[in-house]
Amino acid sequence: MAQGQPSPSASTQRGGGAPYEILGSQVWDVPDPVSGREYQVFVHLPPSYDREPQRRYPVLFVTDADYAFPILRQIGRRVNLNGPVVEEHILVGLSYARGDDGTVSRNRDYTPTPNGPRSASSSLHGGGPAYQAYLKAEVLPFIEERFRADPTRRVLLGHSYGGLLGAQVMFTDPAMFSGYALGSPSLWFDRRHAFRMEADYARTHDDLKADVFVYIGDFEVPGPSPRNTDDVDMVGDVQAFEAALESRSYPGLTIRSAVLEDEDHLTVAPRGFTQALMALLPALRRAGDTR
Repeated sequence: MAQGQPSPSASTQRGGGAPYEILGSQVWDVPDPVSGREYQVFVHLPPSYDREPQRRYPVLFVTDADYAFPILRQIGRRVNLNGPVVEEHILVGLSYARGDDGTVSRNRDYTPTPNGPRSASSSLHGGGPAYQAYLKAEVLPFIEERFRADPTRRVLLGHSYGGLLGAQVMFTDPAMFSGYALGSPSLWFDRRHAFRMEADYARTHDDLKADVFVYIGDFEVPGPSPRNTDDVDMVGDVQAFEAALESRSYPGLTIRSAVLEDEDHLTVAPRGFTQALMALLPALRRAGDTR
């Protein structure tokens, strides 16, 4: 698909052996002038976008776009087939750096310190603050200048290291987004550095204006099954994280979490995405709607 151009048809693929496309999507190059890295953003507009030219929409930004963008595009469509469940929104996928292996890109861009796990000692970590600066300086303005986005209603959704990135943003520049979906967040990273960020924020702030939803699979605890985590109680970390935030009594904070049964770190994402959408972007009730 050409840069910035939607698919040639709203309902059919091109055929003739052409690559499969996500119909109605757009791909835009949004490079980072500071690092010199080339990133792309994937965009999908809501069904009413062309019909309602005066309307502005909330924007859902999702990390790990290579897998998460197509999943969220379909979830957002399917949950509304029998009526509005999730509010229409602009979906923006945040891709990995061009030329990087996805693991390399996310290890660097989604982590807050250079102290990565021993199992990934050869990978560069700690580029999260620089990547956050890129999002604020380049991606957010790009989307809001080109599309009818509501700058007061941005949601960031990330899974695993993406959830860790969300926690980093929330404790360093919470106004960047109004909502945060932290999926199976890697709160264990660098000896639970996220908890230190939380404590540092609490020492200097008396409010945290954010709508937060955290999900985790119930297999994300140590155990004998290959579906368990090796040595990290990620469920316990999420529960401790939620308790720490609730103990601050921030007037502007809403936080809730879900431990999803029979799900592990890899299987939980689609179900967690669905619950995150319903929690953070519930459909607006229309006049006369009694459901």
